[in-house]
Amino acid sequence: MESDRAMLVAVYGGSFNPLHFGHTGLAAWVAAHTEVDEVWLMVTPNNPLKPRSILADEQQRLQAARQEIARLQQENIIEGIARVRVSDFEFGLPRPSYTARTLRELKQSYPEHRFALLIGQDNWDKRTQWREWDYIQANYPIYVYPRGAEGMLHIEEQIQGINAEIHLLGEAPLFDISSTELRAKQK
Repeated sequence: MESDRAMLVAVYGGSFNPLHFGHTGLAAWVAAHTEVDEVWLMVTPNNPLKPRSILADEQQRLQAARQEIARLQQENIIEGIARVRVSDFEFGLPRPSYTARTLRELKQSYPEHRFALLIGQDNWDKRTQWREWDYIQANYPIYVYPRGAEGMLHIEEQIQGINAEIHLLGEAPLFDISSTELRAKQK
């Protein structure tokens, strides 16, 4: 029996350069352990906060993400992975990719859904550099993945007094890996 409730989609944007288990593990965990119905890995063709020189080709990153999610879904060994999708939605938007614009366009293109933002502590710490952060915070639930207990305390202190729907994912396992580290090892 289908519910009349709008599907809640967490948008997890990133360059995914490369996509790794930290990304996929977190996305699957959020889909399995929160009220989020699906997590959309939003492959960002042009992140304004990252130098383009470090990014692999956008189509290669998109294809690699699609292949990895398809592989994980076929293996079905990660709880929640079936509700993770790879999206190229930002590929059709003006560049650079601004999350506020993406969320507005998603809301217009998919009025039947509700959208939230999923970010890691690294992006939480850079949020004041984001274009229209106040708009995002005022209009969308934000799920923040802290880096361990210290990160959790850091974010808890920062959200005191903020009038926004912020969910700390302190129960999520620690995925101690980064794309920067992976790229460095490949050199």
